[in-house]
Amino acid sequence: IHVYMHADPDAEVIALSPKTLMATNRFVCEVCNKGFQREQNLQLHRRGHNLPWKLKQKDPNQVQRRRVYLCPEPTCVHHEPGRALGDLTGIKKHFCRKHGEKKWKCDKCAKRYAVQSDWKAHSKICGTREYRCDCGTLFSRHPYVVVHLKCL
Repeated sequence: IHVYMHADPDAEVIALSPKTLMATNRFVCEVCNKGFQREQNLQLHRRGHNLPWKLKQKDPNQVQRRRVYLCPEPTCVHHEPGRALGDLTGIKKHFCRKHGEKKWKCDKCAKRYAVQSDWKAHSKICGTREYRCDCGTLFSRHPYVVVHLKCL
C-alpha cells in the first residue's frame, strides 16, 4: 500500500496492487482458514469458534479522513491522485471493467463482461429492446434513433 497526495488535502490516497485489489478473501479465520471480504464478517464468524471478537467502532473523537483509491494501471486516468475514485467497491469494479478479463459472455449476442453483475443485468434485457420496422427489419435500438434509409 502506498499513500499519495490528493486534490483534497485531507484525503488519504491509497494505492493497492492489482492482486490485493482483487483479493476476495483477505481476512482469514485462524481456526478453519475460511476467508472473508470484510474484517467485520471475520469477527462475526469467530464467535462460532468461541473466540474473542470485537467489531471495530469509529471513535467519535477521531477525525475520519476520507479515503480515495488509485487504479493500479499506470496508463489509466484514475492512476493519478487527483482522479482517484472515492470507494473501494468503485475502484474494484472500475479495474475489472476497464482492465480485467471479460469472463462472462451473453449467450444471445456474445457481448462479454468483466463484472458478473453487469453480465446478469444485460442478460435480463438482451433481446427485449428490439423494434421491428413496417418493412420487417429488426433493430436493437429505437427506430427513431436508428434511421432506416430503406424506408425513407
